[in-house]
Amino acid sequence: MHESSASAEVSQYRGLIQVYTGDGKGKTTAALGLCMRAVGSGMRAIVLQFMKAGGTTSELRSAERLSPELTIRQLGRSPSFITGRPSPEDIEHAKHAWADARKAVLSGEYDLVVLDELNVVLDLGMLSCEEVIECLKERPQHVEVVLTGRKAPKAILDMADLITEMRCIRHPYERGIPARLGIEY
Repeated sequence: MHESSASAEVSQYRGLIQVYTGDGKGKTTAALGLCMRAVGSGMRAIVLQFMKAGGTTSELRSAERLSPELTIRQLGRSPSFITGRPSPEDIEHAKHAWADARKAVLSGEYDLVVLDELNVVLDLGMLSCEEVIECLKERPQHVEVVLTGRKAPKAILDMADLITEMRCIRHPYERGIPARLGIEY
């Protein structure tokens, strides 16, 4: 288990559950900002991305620079289930991804664990809220967990210590401006 002076200092406090949800932009970005703060304090953070797979993104390049204190792993298979109809293969892949995420949460190796887009996976019924909640209750005392993604299920919201809802008022996509390197990805 990683034990820096910051981790020892932080471990006297109970890690909380944070949820960043809503239809607005910025949920993952906020979670990555929290990771930056944690790493700057000597803590270890991991981001497990449930909907990204195999692409080199700006956040992955940043994590390489901050390694080993910050790790980002893409656990996604494909975004095909975004239509709301996950295939049996998507569901099976989500279960394997959750097994990896569960190990990270329970290991105690990380002070901060971000489960990026897990809310979407839960909303689509690809995993059960009950098994996620059970894991969150069993985590080591010092582990802070952030769940991001639209449509956070009520059961997750009910157990969260902090809930932030991002609301879209205006977005550049509406004016045909595509995703920009370093800003949206």
